[in-house]
Amino acid sequence: MRAVWKAARAAVRRRRLQTLVIWLVTLVSTGSIVVALGLVDAASAPFERVFGAQHGPHVVAEFDRGKATNAQLTNASRKPGVEAVAGPFPEATVDVPRGMEDLVLGGEATVVGRPRPGGAVDRVDLWAGRWPARPGEMVLNRQSDWSRNAIGKTFRLPSGPTLTIVGFAFDLSHTADVWVTPDQAAALHPNATQMLYRFRDASSQDALRAGLAQVTEGLPKGSLRGSHSYLTLKDKVGGSARAYAPYLMAFGVLGILVAVLIVANVVGGAVVSGFRHIGILKALGFTPGQVLGVYLVMVCVPAVLGCALGTLSGNLLGKPFFRFVFSGPGAGVLHESVGIAPWVNVLALCGMPLVCGLAALGPSVRAQRLSAARAISAGSAPRAGRALRVQRRLAGLRLPRSVSLGAGLPFARPARSALTLAAVVLGVTAVTFATGLATTMTLFGDGGRDAYDVTVYASDHVHGKQVLPVHGDRQLQHSLGSLPGVARVTARGDEDARLEGSTQRVVVEGRRGPDPSLGDVLVRGHWMHRRGEVVVGTSFLRHNGVHIGDHLRLRKSGHEEEVTVVGELMQDNDAVVVGTWPTFTALIPDGKAFAYHVELRKGADPAAYARAARALDKGLSTQLTGPSSGAETIIGSATGLTLMLALVASLGVFNTAVLNTHDRRRDLGMLKSIGMTPRQVTVMTVTSMAMLGVIGSVLGVPLGVAAYETVVPRMAAGIDITLPSYMTDVWHAARLAELALTGVVIAVAGALVPARRAARLTVAEVLHNE
Repeated sequence: MRAVWKAARAAVRRRRLQTLVIWLVTLVSTGSIVVALGLVDAASAPFERVFGAQHGPHVVAEFDRGKATNAQLTNASRKPGVEAVAGPFPEATVDVPRGMEDLVLGGEATVVGRPRPGGAVDRVDLWAGRWPARPGEMVLNRQSDWSRNAIGKTFRLPSGPTLTIVGFAFDLSHTADVWVTPDQAAALHPNATQMLYRFRDASSQDALRAGLAQVTEGLPKGSLRGSHSYLTLKDKVGGSARAYAPYLMAFGVLGILVAVLIVANVVGGAVVSGFRHIGILKALGFTPGQVLGVYLVMVCVPAVLGCALGTLSGNLLGKPFFRFVFSGPGAGVLHESVGIAPWVNVLALCGMPLVCGLAALGPSVRAQRLSAARAISAGSAPRAGRALRVQRRLAGLRLPRSVSLGAGLPFARPARSALTLAAVVLGVTAVTFATGLATTMTLFGDGGRDAYDVTVYASDHVHGKQVLPVHGDRQLQHSLGSLPGVARVTARGDEDARLEGSTQRVVVEGRRGPDPSLGDVLVRGHWMHRRGEVVVGTSFLRHNGVHIGDHLRLRKSGHEEEVTVVGELMQDNDAVVVGTWPTFTALIPDGKAFAYHVELRKGADPAAYARAARALDKGLSTQLTGPSSGAETIIGSATGLTLMLALVASLGVFNTAVLNTHDRRRDLGMLKSIGMTPRQVTVMTVTSMAMLGVIGSVLGVPLGVAAYETVVPRMAAGIDITLPSYMTDVWHAARLAELALTGVVIAVAGALVPARRAARLTVAEVLHNE
């Protein structure tokens, strides 16, 4: 065993090129597959862990107190399909007093009367303070990034009672904004009763709807006011992860395939070019098994190092990347449990070296079977075969002699050429796929953002204190529109409201001005033009079972408005309803704009306008329009992975060119001796690889387009958006023509250095071993 290790270690040091290639391909492949598999696992695992620990409700239901009594709700929950239940809890909707907006998001708060944080369903995490024990006390539903200094603060609700914060708690399902004692909730004139259910079958929305229907079967008609399931929340939390996972998996799979092909090519070339070395080993007494061991160890050493570094890199990159892609309710808590799962690391550390070992097994077995005499003589015997016959036929085409000779060289080693061609095909596939992905993500990141250049907000913070503008809403819009360089100004306001038939809060957004789009992209339908018309995002339609043309009823602080959905936006927020300003003020009569979106004339300086806006009123703050950070992340990571795969494919070509030059050193010496110039040698060597590049482009470009058509729709579905056709129609004749050169570029880049090296060799050097 010691002799095998010494011989393999010497081969690793001597064959630096193949060692570098194996190390690099395994590093890139392992790193990308670790992040991809970790992201696939993290898309659901953290939510499941936190939700399971809190014993969260599968369905949160809201019932009309005037139609269903507590006794009826308790009896109705005793059905075979119900695993556990919590409630009934009195639920009230109250206006948030000034000074409390930072603690409870929006202008309304859902207050639930609950006797304790634990129970059979929804075990609330009380992370600071204590649970309310008497009327006048409350606990806020916030994540654990809030300061405990707020405990003890007192707020007087517009409805009358004064409440003191005695603690902070968090539940992932967000069943309430504020918890109080049941007696305190009763004093707030509750308008609903909350029930929390866990069902034995919670595998799908259909199963949950069936379970809820069974529970409500015997209740008075119309008693169920609304409900939402944990699957909707799960989709929100893991949506970004599901968007990133498909393209990372695509690059991970491409990386593994490239690794297998190049490792097999490198080891096969090492066996062929090392015939003399094999013969010497056998002549020294190495058994066939020991020869097999030498070549397997020679591959596994750089492969194991590459896998180890790739796994480490994947873990280092994964944590901050996961923090970026995870968003939505409870994201802060989920970040604590998000990471690369142990099984992913084990699979990478064990699986990738095994893949490389299997790729090397075939050529290594060939080395094992060679006899010593045949191995020593195999490298020096002249060989006439396919390459010579092809070169003779090409000579009749009146091509330059160096071109015809080079075009026939790939046929001398068809297996090696096939492996190299496959690596080039995958490199072209990666470049094509990444080009289409980057084009779509650029359009997505810029989608509609050229509609305005500066956003002016009607508030600012100075030394930690909020400063409000001194000018009124309408006056601000007029004044901002009168500053130099302005083309138009559109105001935007939003307020929380309730959607009839759902327990979830929605954000009603009103827009006032000449441009209702404000950078949003309309996928279907038309923009709202009059009171009562609204547009919503794709995720809103899917999660709420709504279609274009449906009527919705919104309610806010005693006001109700019936609206019609007339359009679908490319938007992943399932809680936003966008309407005209009359629709907004019909629901919120005293509603005001909180932001003004400014489109500047061509050539105007956005930074100068932002300074002028801030000087107009000290209560204004500004933000310049910039690209989407998510789109930039995908474009940057995809570009980096593509460059790495293209580089690896070029290294595979480089290795093949070196091996071909080494194998045909006698032919090269003969050609030089009869007058072939160094330039002709370079052209011949480069042409031999360029032929593979041309074929690689012909095969790789369609594969890249197919990968794009498979992955991009899944990315869009992951975040519940529909991409408009102009973002996906990215394949045009000019672009395809450019991509057709990719294979040639990869092949020529890999072959150029060995070709120039071969051109500089003298006849004496080439024939020295003879």
